Amino acid sequence: MTKTESAKLFTPPDPSWRERCLASFAKQAMMRTLGVEVGSVGPGEVVLAFDRDDRLTQQHGFIHAGVLGTVLDSACGWAALSLMPVDHAVLTVEYKLNLLRPATGERFEGRGRVVKPGRTLTVAEGVLSATGEADRPLATMTATLMAVADRDIED
Repeated sequence: MTKTESAKLFTPPDPSWRERCLASFAKQAMMRTLGVEVGSVGPGEVVLAFDRDDRLTQQHGFIHAGVLGTVLDSACGWAALSLMPVDHAVLTVEYKLNLLRPATGERFEGRGRVVKPGRTLTVAEGVLSATGEADRPLATMTATLMAVADRDIED
């Protein structure tokens, strides 16, 4: 599904959904630590990107699976957040990560996309690939995220 198709499927209930997603991204220290940037934000779909850094590799020189999972979890989370009411946030309650091949390349993109939004639970999927190789995914994720009232989350 393309970004355009995703935008046709979902109408965010919060008119400032994009700004809220970007503000949430800016507050997450883990994304800065990993050098992750926002590639694009659409209703129900977020693309995050990062460059290869030797500090992100495991003992064989591949990008560590923990990094791949973190980026996809975050992309799925912000995709879900884009469809939440103004007074709600999301927390991941479960995810399944499939590592399809060793993560090699110089730049990577993780795309999170909402499959089914819900009042309480939202299901999203993620795909991570080296930039320019979208047809050869490195990892995939299925994530379940829970809507929570903002007042229930301490900053």
